[in-house]
Amino acid sequence: MDSSDLYRAVIGFAHGTPSWVQSSFEIWTRYGLLLFGVLFGAVWWRSRARGPARPVALAVLAPLATALAYGASEFVKSTVDEERPCRAVAGAAASLVPCPGPGDGSFPSNHAVLAGAAAVALAMAVRRLALLTVPLALLMAFSRVFVGVHYPHDVAFGLLLGGSAAALAVLALAGPTTAAVTAAREGAVPAVVRFTGPGPARRGP
Repeated sequence: MDSSDLYRAVIGFAHGTPSWVQSSFEIWTRYGLLLFGVLFGAVWWRSRARGPARPVALAVLAPLATALAYGASEFVKSTVDEERPCRAVAGAAASLVPCPGPGDGSFPSNHAVLAGAAAVALAMAVRRLALLTVPLALLMAFSRVFVGVHYPHDVAFGLLLGGSAAALAVLALAGPTTAAVTAAREGAVPAVVRFTGPGPARRGP
């Protein structure tokens, strides 16, 4: 894979944007993943109040599936020796953020993997959230090229890997996790019941 020409075009475009745009992308690429964490918490909190066990299970699985996708990304990264474009691409403009040190491989983009996984897992928990999470994931992936630390193919594969790994994890674990939530709700441990939500049986008429 060689997307050096596209990388040069994107980083060149980045240098031509106003300073506030560059600063916005630098902030987003550094801290944007935290927004997905906030969404994980909000979806879990919402699911507790909705009664059925399955929404809670899907909410719990969203961060777990994202973590599993990250593990898959690290495995792929350990097998592929690709230098960061901010050091390897001749004739490209300088990256907007410091180039990661030697040994920190470029392929795939962990940020893109995490964003893609979180976007899919959250959308599987609350379908209409896809209208928010998918654009956010695409923006995160683009930002990694915009600031100059990844090739376009790094982020494209990262989104694909993260999204597919998360989807498979949720599909495989939704049944067992729903059963576990149902069993937990029937227990007598208050902390566990608070975590899963009381469920219809405990709410009373």
